[in-house]
Amino acid sequence: MRTRSAAAALAVAGHVRVNGVRVTAPGRDVKCGDVVTVTLERGVRVLKISGLALRRGNAAAAAGLYEEIGNSS
Repeated sequence: MRTRSAAAALAVAGHVRVNGVRVTAPGRDVKCGDVVTVTLERGVRVLKISGLALRRGNAAAAAGLYEEIGNSS
């Protein structure tokens, strides 16, 4: 996702699951080991949270905090 608001809109629309449970609130906390599934127009992304940041960073820093474990796009 390119923006936080785009990610929030996906959650509100019901396109996000954390550990298999649908999330409709964009502020849902996650922890290391959680699996986040996001349904997009071009497929599904499945991500495993591998780290957390104390503060918001750039895209390169964020990419080191998750592992893509599935992609059916």
